[in-house]
Amino acid sequence: MAALSSFSVLLQNSALYKEFEAERDEIHKHKWYMSEREHKDVGFERALIDWVSNHRNNWKKNRR
Repeated sequence: MAALSSFSVLLQNSALYKEFEAERDEIHKHKWYMSEREHKDVGFERALIDWVSNHRNNWKKNRR
């Protein structure tokens, strides 16, 4: 079990995982904005598709 725990800590500290978390957080924010605008929960999948299609490239450029 200690090996799994060590792997989890290593994974959470990796740059790739941190990038994933940052992107996921942006998608959740986008979902909230879309849902507020439409006065209903638009769902994660729809927000994900919209964010990737319309915002991801600019977000990545501005993160560098």
